[in-house]
Amino acid sequence: MDGQRPGLVVVGASLAGLRGAEALRDGGYDGALTVVGDEPHRPYDRPPLSKHVLAGELPAEATRLPQLTRLRARWRLGQPAVALDRERRELRLADGTTLPYEKLLIATGARARPWPGAGADLAGIFTIRTLEDARDLRSALALRPGRVLIVGAGLIGCEAASCCRDLGLTVTLVDPNPTPLARLLGTAIGGTLAARMRDSGVDLRPNTKVLAFSGDAGRVRRAHLAGGAEIATDLVVIALGATRDTGWLAAAGLVADPGGLTCDAACRVLTATGEPDPAIYAAGDVARWPNPLTGGRLVTVEHRGNAVDQARHAAANMLAPATGQIPYGHLPSFWSSQFGLNIKLAGLTAGADALAVVHGTRASRRFLAVYGRAGRTIAALSFDQARWLPAYAEAVAAGAAFPPILGATDRPRIETLAPGWPGPRRLEAHHA
Repeated sequence: MDGQRPGLVVVGASLAGLRGAEALRDGGYDGALTVVGDEPHRPYDRPPLSKHVLAGELPAEATRLPQLTRLRARWRLGQPAVALDRERRELRLADGTTLPYEKLLIATGARARPWPGAGADLAGIFTIRTLEDARDLRSALALRPGRVLIVGAGLIGCEAASCCRDLGLTVTLVDPNPTPLARLLGTAIGGTLAARMRDSGVDLRPNTKVLAFSGDAGRVRRAHLAGGAEIATDLVVIALGATRDTGWLAAAGLVADPGGLTCDAACRVLTATGEPDPAIYAAGDVARWPNPLTGGRLVTVEHRGNAVDQARHAAANMLAPATGQIPYGHLPSFWSSQFGLNIKLAGLTAGADALAVVHGTRASRRFLAVYGRAGRTIAALSFDQARWLPAYAEAVAAGAAFPPILGATDRPRIETLAPGWPGPRRLEAHHA
């Protein structure tokens, strides 16, 4: 132990970690406060990394988050947490330092899933998650590679494809699903985005799996596809989603895996026995908790708004007595700007069995759609048609009947259709 007196410790110099630490001070905590981060940087904003930083509109260093409260914190940066002794209430860092704690807030977020197959060690293969990732990829794009290949048509992959096309680069986007964003929005809406991408010059390859990369002189030059075809490339962006470094937490007897760290409704982390540890809370991308909107089904929400709201809620519960723990409820929402579209979603689409376009049309690519499950509205989506989105978000929060808000004067008709979810994910680690 390094002699530091016990206090409150935040693990994760992230958006959630910063806002959680601020909430502890705003809530009246005046004791010792330590913020631990595995990166050498103070907390920074990640969404601009795949947009403004890649486009060269903003230097990576300019994404540092503003500090809204005087923290008076001890910062331990560049030292990831590697072990936890819950009985002694001690946290061990990679450099061997041991930090005692009274209570702990875990806000370690997630990391980009790396390429798991052959060719991962070739130069010219990038992910987008950290400040260094964005800086390195921006430098590579500034050299104007002749052919850019993006593997994965989730949010990050789509935004990266949009940015590369704005830069005038030749882009191929491959994904094993039938459309972009198929698992988030379904193929009915994903098909609309696919058409917009192709109109913007993207060589979109749905239902396509990359098996391996190969190159010349240590640099990536080819992607090898299932079925034997190849795609020539000069630069690859891997956008296969996120994973979490939770092995050290599982080893401490907490319910944790690469999908998240499980919490109860009050954001207290659950132990292997199913009981919450009263001294450990979690917030942000790493936290998996029972959301009331899903009937208590465990979810992780990897969006900015949840990182802020959950961190502040967890901090309030950390300062509250055991009898004053308040459940956390949150309506997930996010936005994405790509291919000239402003896409906004409120709610969770998972499990939707119905879809209705209630304003505008998919053909115009300006519309508002709602998702339903078992007769209830569970999510609302806007493609450049956000006027009614707040009203539908309220309907989602209230669990209103599907579809809500019938009889609006500016809605000539409602188009109903199946969301079109793709089949179950295949388990082969080498598939995109």
